[in-house]
Amino acid sequence: MDERKKIAIACQGGGSHTAFTAGVLKRLLEQRVDEHYNIVGLSGTSGGAICATTVWYGLLKKAQGTVKEPYHWLVNFWEDNAAKLPWEEYLNLLTVCSARFQDNGMMPAVAPNPYATQWLTSWLETLSPRKEYLDLRMILENHINFAEFEQLVVPSSPRLLLGAVEVLSGEFKAFDSYKREITVEAIMASAGIPTIFKAIRINDEVYWDGLFSENPPVKAFVTQTEIARRPDEIWIIQINPKTCDEEPSTAESIVDRRNELTGNLSLFQEVRFIQSVNEWIDQGYLNPKYDGQFKTINVRWISMENQFANSLDYASKLDRSQEFIMQLMEHGRLQTDAFLYCLERAPALVSRAI
Repeated sequence: MDERKKIAIACQGGGSHTAFTAGVLKRLLEQRVDEHYNIVGLSGTSGGAICATTVWYGLLKKAQGTVKEPYHWLVNFWEDNAAKLPWEEYLNLLTVCSARFQDNGMMPAVAPNPYATQWLTSWLETLSPRKEYLDLRMILENHINFAEFEQLVVPSSPRLLLGAVEVLSGEFKAFDSYKREITVEAIMASAGIPTIFKAIRINDEVYWDGLFSENPPVKAFVTQTEIARRPDEIWIIQINPKTCDEEPSTAESIVDRRNELTGNLSLFQEVRFIQSVNEWIDQGYLNPKYDGQFKTINVRWISMENQFANSLDYASKLDRSQEFIMQLMEHGRLQTDAFLYCLERAPALVSRAI
């Protein structure tokens, strides 16, 4: 019987900012967290869904004894996703600068419509020396063999949840590895920002980015998982800061703060639910000893340093420059080292109430 503490890792989405998440996950795996703890679940939304899936895939491969470093696919994805060639660097600079000019009112803001600009996307793809730079599906399939999942997933494998929203019904959706729902389309749905991508169709349903639903899925680890497989702790890798240093007073800062608050809304609601259950157990309203349906679950956070997070604007979520990606991953490494240090010596410092 595995006596290790059970953890689930939840990865918030946030465009290129989720390179921070990649840095966190890489460092956790470098420090053999998967050997010291029993990782029973991973979840993610948008860029966090990509990070969670690549790590999940690596852990499945490690469990089969085929690899030693389960972060291999995570790192390779972010290396390929970054702008490498001069053409890509120019396009990236143009994209980020245009977004900043619009946010600052220096250029007319144009509502993006991927359906109306499909011709532009197709034209750019013909010019691109690396087709995968503009094709998320291609870059995902270059790094993940989705056909392998059927053989790799066993009953003891970690559960993977990817957040999305069904556009027509407005229902939240968590694509679930327990239900064999993890496909390239599921990742595309979770990362399908409606201003950039057409909605993703899966069977008769139409999906948009999970930032509109669960960012990332957390509550399902408690409510939709049998008690024996529920985590003892949930580690949340947070992209959007909870606080900001000053009142937003420019168009850019207003857009940025609105995006941060929207991205945190569902996450904080789900964490409050878990904290409420913990309080009911502490107060004796629920008794795990007798009904066996509830347990106390500790929530821990790995976040960007506040000053660093507040230095990033909304437009930087579109920035795919190698320097920026590496800066975010390095910050993720540093924050993870601080997290693990506190976890060993002062665990209360890495838990906080919402």
